Amino acid sequence: MEQLAKNLRVLREAKKLSREKVSRVLELSSKTYERYEKNGGEPTAPTLVKLADLYGVTLDQLVGRAPLPERPGE
Repeated sequence: MEQLAKNLRVLREAKKLSREKVSRVLELSSKTYERYEKNGGEPTAPTLVKLADLYGVTLDQLVGRAPLPERPGE
């Protein structure tokens, strides 16, 4: 899911979070989260929900089925 990977990076950077911080919040290894951002793996459904909650977007927005908010991260 290339769009998911792109959105994860955009949203994380908009919130000024490091990959390490996000991985700690999600209780994942930093390598696992890095793979998500580099399109090297796909998160589970529960992890997708946590990511959407963390970034304040819908699941559709997160995976690219709907556009991200004008100012992501706010």
